[in-house]
Amino acid sequence: MFPNYQSLSFNYGLIVQALEESVKRNLTDGLLLSGGLDTTILACLAAKWTRLSCITVAMRGAPTPDVGYARLVASQMRLEHHVHYFSYDELEEGLHASIRVMKSFDPMEIRNSAAIYVALKAGKKLGLKTFMTGDGADELFGGYSFLFGLERAELEAELKKLWDNMRFASVYLAEDLGVEARLPFLDPRFKTLAENLDVRLKVKSEAGQVWGKWVLRKASEKLIPREVAWRVKAPIEVGTGTTILPWLFDSRIPDAGFARKRDNYHKEDGVVIRDKEHLHYYQIYRELFGLPAGAGGGDRKCPQCGAGVGEKATFCRTCGAYPI
Repeated sequence: MFPNYQSLSFNYGLIVQALEESVKRNLTDGLLLSGGLDTTILACLAAKWTRLSCITVAMRGAPTPDVGYARLVASQMRLEHHVHYFSYDELEEGLHASIRVMKSFDPMEIRNSAAIYVALKAGKKLGLKTFMTGDGADELFGGYSFLFGLERAELEAELKKLWDNMRFASVYLAEDLGVEARLPFLDPRFKTLAENLDVRLKVKSEAGQVWGKWVLRKASEKLIPREVAWRVKAPIEVGTGTTILPWLFDSRIPDAGFARKRDNYHKEDGVVIRDKEHLHYYQIYRELFGLPAGAGGGDRKCPQCGAGVGEKATFCRTCGAYPI
């Protein structure tokens, strides 16, 4: 067992050592490389033990900051690297698959998941069967900006909520594609270490700026390019370009048609449609599963779609409503 690190002074190398052991237990032939902190650390450690094929995906015609960072990482670490640019039509397949597999029409969930689906499918076409992902690092180490202004007790409570509700699309989408996703940050031994770290090592100021995953950044800044170690977190949708989807749906769906369907679904299905992107996903969901009322399995009902949610849930996994 790892020691209980409730201290602000310890050897950061212990985290690297523990994560390397986790990587060794979860070696794969592929890695979804975003060029962010988490996947770059995994690439660095895994490259000591195996030859990885790294996959980076990007939407054609959209800003895709992941590509530049991923190429930098692959070049400096001499990794086999494949950049796959996908079209809207290819992404649409990913959107359908993500809604079907995740049983959700939450735009944030689907935008991110569709990019993961495209990446996994691209890797499968290359003959890869197992994929390492950086899932779990943000939850374990406080990577999200909404955590940054919290007092210690509040931060501990919010992290615990995240740990209790972690669900990663990569696992389910990989299974649907007949491949496997492995998540070294959530390996039980490493997860125990991370959960027991003092939260003041997770969200901390450096050079006048508050950083999430501070201890991971400090532990890795001599292993990976410094500009990656201190790269500001970019959600999957931002890094891959799927963040332009709201604009695409706005331009493709006429205002009058949207208003009519939004009002009809509210009246007939009891579902609140928030925008045109949400409408597109709901129509796919409705065709696959029918009405969301009763989905989700929780004791409470989401006020915006009727799906079941947990007693303490603050958002709806089915429609994305927040807060509830």
